[in-house]
Order: sequence, then structure tokens, then C-alpha cells
Amino acid sequence: MSDCIFCMIGRGEIPASVVYEDDEVLAFDDIAPQAPVHTLIIPRAHYATVADGVPPETMLRVIEAIPRVAEAKGVAGSGYRVIINTGPDAAQSVHHFHVHVLGGKPMAEGMV
Repeated sequence: MSDCIFCMIGRGEIPASVVYEDDEVLAFDDIAPQAPVHTLIIPRAHYATVADGVPPETMLRVIEAIPRVAEAKGVAGSGYRVIINTGPDAAQSVHHFHVHVLGGKPMAEGMV
């Protein structure tokens, strides 16, 4: 999608603080972090949500990036949270499938 902000970041049209990248996946720091570490992982191809027919090989590449991001951000040993918001009721604000990796502080019990 030409007007999707995450697609534009994936194409390098908008600058981002890149944490990890390969030919199918890009991980970059969130501009409005909810934790000391808040990195987003996106497929470079556009899928509106995780339920938008994401091919299994693309899903695998996104999931494989999670521990790489955690290691790069220094939270692999202490723990981190992985979140995928899907649709408006889940507060998905950018309609491009993405994974949040949050860490760098203890997460409250019951916090989702």
C-alpha cells in the first residue's frame, strides 16, 4: 500500500531507528514507546492484520525476528512481552500487521 506509514518505513521513505532487518522483515523502535524497550516488527509486504492471509513463511520470519530483537535490545535475559493487536477493538492503530516487543522494566501482573 503506497500510503501505509509502515510500508513507507519498510521502503526507507520514512526514517526509523532500525534494530533488525532482512529481505522480508524490518524491526524498528516505536516513536511513542510504552516501555523502555518498545520495538515493532513488520513484514515488508503489506497485510492489514495477522488475520489478513499472511503466508506461513512470512509469519515464520516475523516470529524468528522476535528473539533477535530481544537480544539486540538487551532484554533477552530479563524477559520481554510480545503483543499483536488485531483490529479496532484491540486498539490496532496502524493497519499493517506488526508485532510489539516490550521490555526493559518489570511488567505489572494482569497487564496485557
